[in-house]
Amino acid sequence: MAYLIDLPTFGDERGKLTIIEKVLPFEIKRFYYVYDVRGKRGGHRHHKTVQALVSLGGSCEIYINNGIEEQTFILDESDKCLIVEPEDWHTMDNFTPGSTLLVFASEYYDVNDYIDEPY
Repeated sequence: MAYLIDLPTFGDERGKLTIIEKVLPFEIKRFYYVYDVRGKRGGHRHHKTVQALVSLGGSCEIYINNGIEEQTFILDESDKCLIVEPEDWHTMDNFTPGSTLLVFASEYYDVNDYIDEPY
C-alpha cells in the first residue's frame, strides 16, 4: 500500500530547501511533472513501476486501491512524498489552481507496464 515519507528539509530566514537524495526506495529512471490539470489523471496501476509523488505547489488528492484496502492522500506540502507501489491503482484529482505534481519513476516508460483495469 502507498505510504508517505518525510523529505529532508532545511529552512532559515531565506526560505526552505528540500532534498531528494538517498530517501527513495528505488533508483530514479524517469521523472515528469503534471500541471494545469482539468480533471482526473492516472486511472491505472503497474506491473513493475514504483513512483514517488511530490506536490511542488498547490495540492491534489491521490486515491489508492491496492485490491485489499483503499485510501486517499492529500498532497499539499512540498516536504511530503507519496510512494506508490506497482499494485496500487491510483487516480490524481482535485488539483488546486496553479498546482504542480512532480513524479519520480523506477522504470522507463513502457506502455506494457500499465494495467488499465481496476480491481
